[in-house]
Amino acid sequence: MTKEELFKTFHDIGLVPVVKIDDASKAEKLAKAMIDGGIPCAEVTFRTDAAEEAIKKMTKAYPEMIVGAGTVINAKLAEKAVNAGAKFIVSPGFNPETVEWCLAHNIPVVPGVATPSEIERGLSYGLTVLKFFPSEASGGVAMLKDLSGPFSQVKFMTTGGINVNNLPDYAKAQNVLAIGGSWMVKADLIANDQWDEITRLCKEAVIKLQGIQLVHVGINTPSEKDAFSVAEDFAKLGYETLPGNSSVFMGKDIEIMKSMYLGKNGHLAFKCYDVDRTVYFLKQRGFTVNESTVKYDAKGAMKVAYFNEEIGGFAFHLVK
Repeated sequence: MTKEELFKTFHDIGLVPVVKIDDASKAEKLAKAMIDGGIPCAEVTFRTDAAEEAIKKMTKAYPEMIVGAGTVINAKLAEKAVNAGAKFIVSPGFNPETVEWCLAHNIPVVPGVATPSEIERGLSYGLTVLKFFPSEASGGVAMLKDLSGPFSQVKFMTTGGINVNNLPDYAKAQNVLAIGGSWMVKADLIANDQWDEITRLCKEAVIKLQGIQLVHVGINTPSEKDAFSVAEDFAKLGYETLPGNSSVFMGKDIEIMKSMYLGKNGHLAFKCYDVDRTVYFLKQRGFTVNESTVKYDAKGAMKVAYFNEEIGGFAFHLVK
């Protein structure tokens, strides 16, 4: 997997759990619990003596899982982690020695930054993905918004003080590539073999990350005349009539199509924080994209996408 493919996968998954493990014998069960929860990646921190062996066990048992090493504070630790099977390196701060070793060995590295000066240093090494740490203590999403202006080319992996409650705030941030945290894989849950709870917390985080919410319902009619006829009935309920080229909107909640468009009965429109990420999420659940309906924004990110499958006779699509 190339660096570009790795970072694209990070974006699509959206979450990179930060794992502190004291007993490497539990690594395989932990990996399975995370995969079952929809998060096939992990940053195993070198805060314990078990980290190296845990990485070996996780990568051997589940080669499809993307396992990296965190809290890598020098080049020797980076080499040890890579030899154990780590696919990427994350550090809490910016150590030139560590960064240079990783670049020389073609290993994706995400050093920690918290200031504009540190970001500029990262850019001087050609790095456009950096770790924003500690996120909450360094200003959180407000700081990230301020940084997006002068550093529009930089994406951040955010860690520090993030939990299921403030997760949506980071998921909405345009310059956040992926979100790290330990609340899904707390050390006590691992120590007590609470694999079902880890899976539940991972699933909860994945759902929360999407921000899926119904925006409007689309109703198919055979013609423009029929569409306005249906609109008259909704107007009696107090809805404002807003005619368009291909449909009539009743307020913001109901779209009456002037033709028999996608879906037996019509369509459902759902908004989400990131269309590309939610497309990935839904593909894991058996849905397939109707490629002819996909629209992109100026930066090449999806902004509209219909799926081939219907729900209750309704086609459905995502919008940002």
